[in-house]
Amino acid sequence: MKLISGYFNKEASLLEAVKSLRANNIKIKDVFSPYPVHGLDQAMGLRRSWLPRAAFIGGAFGAISGFLFQAWVFTRAYPIKIGGKPFLATPSFIPVTFEFAVLFAAFSIVFAYLLKSNLGVGANNKIYDERATDDRFVVVLDTSNVDEQEAEKIKSKFEETGAEGIKYEE
Repeated sequence: MKLISGYFNKEASLLEAVKSLRANNIKIKDVFSPYPVHGLDQAMGLRRSWLPRAAFIGGAFGAISGFLFQAWVFTRAYPIKIGGKPFLATPSFIPVTFEFAVLFAAFSIVFAYLLKSNLGVGANNKIYDERATDDRFVVVLDTSNVDEQEAEKIKSKFEETGAEGIKYEE
């Protein structure tokens, strides 16, 4: 796999480079940034994240399972009359049901994120630049199926948009 990486020091030049590359139908493999950049996902043409749906499904499952567990415990497994209230006293189930929903939503987000980001056990992700976690922005392009003339065009696009450095990798 042939890669070309462009390095930027300012987020404005990063956004300009991404928009310019996409306008010229150049496929961007990934962009690395030390912090979230407003508008970068739209500039890259990324779809909306599915993590909120994972959180909702996990939260709904948690709320239902928490409520059903309490209903089972207080009506079947260990029915005790406390202060004259009925066995299935739903208003008293609300706090635990809510906490189960939050717990399951949080776990489902964590697992969905790790799965989607390829950060699970044994992940071996390539680090393109050590400074990408500190103060540098990196745009990585896959040029496996691009000829030399197209690669030079990509290099010139990087230079036009203010890339501080360009690196080729095999």
